[in-house]
Amino acid sequence: MKTRFILINTSHAGNVGAAARAMKTMGFDDLVLVAPRWANVLRREETIQRASGALDVLHNARIVATLDEALDGMSHLCATAMTPRDFGPPTVAPRAHFESLLKNELPALAGQALEAKNASNSEAEASGPATQAGVAFLFGSERFGMANEDVYRCHVALSIPTNPGFGSLNLGAAIQVIAYEWRQALGGFAVQDATPPRALADAAQVAGMLGHWEQALAAIGFLDPAAPKKLMPRLNQLFNRAQLSPEEIHILRGVAKAMIETAQASR
Repeated sequence: MKTRFILINTSHAGNVGAAARAMKTMGFDDLVLVAPRWANVLRREETIQRASGALDVLHNARIVATLDEALDGMSHLCATAMTPRDFGPPTVAPRAHFESLLKNELPALAGQALEAKNASNSEAEASGPATQAGVAFLFGSERFGMANEDVYRCHVALSIPTNPGFGSLNLGAAIQVIAYEWRQALGGFAVQDATPPRALADAAQVAGMLGHWEQALAAIGFLDPAAPKKLMPRLNQLFNRAQLSPEEIHILRGVAKAMIETAQASR
């Protein structure tokens, strides 16, 4: 899905870097700045530091003079506004809107774009790939948010559900939330394990450990070898359910060894 993040009249260089970082973590890279405070904002030290490695997003970012330029090629516009307005597009939570958008509106927009292309191109050209619908997320300046005239151009105003008593979000944080919700709506990324897969002890290792424990339990008088009943089978089931690793087997065998040595020393 073609996705663009548009920052309008951004005044803090660090927020541009934070935006690039937030976008890259969610797999997006189309960033456009409309008339930012600093003409060299993409190269400023604070921007680069706050990007925290998302330098490719900064490298590909564009600075334009007007919102019209930034919206080129976009078919669905999402304003981000906390302040209620008497007039304008409907205000909805990102998650609910994205679900509806992907299910209903974007397929229709893509169909309309394809019809327009087929009407203007030759039959050979019309057989090419369909025009892809594009979604743009618009963010206003840090101090004043989005101007009313910019909000009115959008199909929807996204409002992040926050604490009613304190809904102030930093620009970078707001972009991160929107980027996350949109990525999740598109299918998301798989969670990556922070630790390697856990190896399990095999049956022979468990059996060896149980034999060692049987000796240890007999040595301390907990198990009567002449009448063992079902103690060892129950312990076998217990350790099977525990799904022990080889390292844990070594620990339990060390415990059994200490039990035997302590029992022998006390005699």
